[in-house]
Amino acid sequence: MRILLIGYGKMGHAVEQVALQRGHTIAGQIDKDSLHLWDSIDCDVAIEFSTPPTALGNVQRALQKGIPVVSGTTGWDVDSLLKGYPTSGTPWIWSPNYSIGVQLFFLLNRQLARLLQPWQQYRPAITETHHIHKLDKPSGTAKHLVQDLQAEGYPSVSITSIRAGEVAGIHTVDWDSEEDTITISHSAKSRAGFALGAVIAAEWLQGKTGAHTMEEVMNG
Repeated sequence: MRILLIGYGKMGHAVEQVALQRGHTIAGQIDKDSLHLWDSIDCDVAIEFSTPPTALGNVQRALQKGIPVVSGTTGWDVDSLLKGYPTSGTPWIWSPNYSIGVQLFFLLNRQLARLLQPWQQYRPAITETHHIHKLDKPSGTAKHLVQDLQAEGYPSVSITSIRAGEVAGIHTVDWDSEEDTITISHSAKSRAGFALGAVIAAEWLQGKTGAHTMEEVMNG
């Protein structure tokens, strides 16, 4: 595939490295200093990791040009684009986290919530830790964990957000009772896992139409 990188920060560089390792080519990199490339780009898919204020415009512009999009920016109004998006439209995926490990963590979180439903003494709480450069708080991954828990019948879930150093990302769900605590946690070692998942999603998206989810990618 010929991949357009929208946003060429640390995540953009990580995606580029993974894409090249998997035999793809980079059609170009668009960031705030190279917006003129929109008029001449030729690619099969765009992978977008930009910023919350620019993500909506970037995704819309790519879709309007008929470029499939894998979007990984969090902290923007994704619902404004998802609502009413035609199933026949240019394909795109948004996910708060493309890590394969995190996708399995989401699944484990939902399954544990179901197992604990008969045991109401356990109440969930989430802690997320990221590097000091992360712009949104709480993280999109933490919000997704909360949404899944709410869907399983837990309306009140607290989130503690920590910003420290260069932490790639740690998410923990504690199920606490007076007697004991059950903990599940995912810790990213680097951005490589996020980049790999985004490239896998871009490969899966080829030939599709409309809006999709990373859960669909995981299901094949």
